[in-house]
Parts: sequence; structure tokens; C-alpha cells
Amino acid sequence: MIDLFCPDECVGSVLDIDLDDLWERGFRALIMDLDNTLLAWETDEIPAEAREWIERARAKGFKLCIASNGRSGRVMRIARTLGVPAIPKAIKPRKRPFRRALEILGTAPEATVVIGDQLFTDVLGGNRMDLYTILINPMSKEELGTTKIVRKVERRVLNRLYRKGLIDEAELELRGVDR
Repeated sequence: MIDLFCPDECVGSVLDIDLDDLWERGFRALIMDLDNTLLAWETDEIPAEAREWIERARAKGFKLCIASNGRSGRVMRIARTLGVPAIPKAIKPRKRPFRRALEILGTAPEATVVIGDQLFTDVLGGNRMDLYTILINPMSKEELGTTKIVRKVERRVLNRLYRKGLIDEAELELRGVDR
């Protein structure tokens, strides 16, 4: 059961994701979270680095989709700016938004990656659909009060994953979690 919370990979940010490696391994689509993944929580400002990363992924041939639990108007406005389809109010970790993303992308689960900053939404939801999951560090400390509480539980789960040998010490440290 704890395996469902285990990301396939942990990196510092989307900028640290090796797109060439993913492509060589047969991945063709990226489902990305929005808040604290591509941009800071509740801002509309898309960092230049995130725009460039999206363009690199697109140029490489990846199909892209945003799946966010955020509000429809804001998520869709940002998605249009980036030229990426989006699923707002996704209610991750439910399977439905991931199924919908796969339909939009036209890819199979084994060719699709989920990228996000939260174990209990992005990683759990992606793992429930047998997608490859990449956990990144949140871009900002600003987030919903409930998310701040969940982060405490997340640290405990990451420690448990470490103790079971499912993630290594470097991944735990990258996340800023003390053993």
C-alpha cells in the first residue's frame, strides 16, 4: 500500500527533469501539475524558465497537458498562455483527471509521466493509473493551509518510504526531510 505514495523519481524542479532520458525510455507525454510545479502557488506569473522548459519538451516531441486542482478560470487562462490543454478542478488523486489527460494526449499509461510537487495528489494519482511519477520540490512555501498540514504527513510518508528502501537518502535529503 505504501508503494502507491512512492515516486519513480525525485528531482528539485521541472528544470532538473532529463527530457532526453525520458524520451529515450519511450515516454511521449507529460501530465503536469500547475501550482508550485510550473509556477508559484496562486500566481499567474509564469517564470521564463518554466516557459522555456515547456518549449524544450514540446520541441522534443512530448505531448503536454496540465492537470490541476486549481480554479477553472485561472488554470485555463494560464494553460492558454502556455498553449497547453488543461484539466482544472481535477480533484487529484482521483483517477478521472488522469484518464481524461490520457484521452487528451492520446497516449498509453506506460508512455506517460506525471510531474508534481505533492505525494497525496500527483504521485498517488499517477501511481493509481500506473503512470511514471516524478516528484519535484514545491516552488514556493506559499500554499493552502490544508496543504501545509499535509506536507507534515508527507514528510512522515517519505521517511517510511526511505526506511523500506523505496527511495534513497539523496531523494529524502532533496526533499528536505530529516531521517
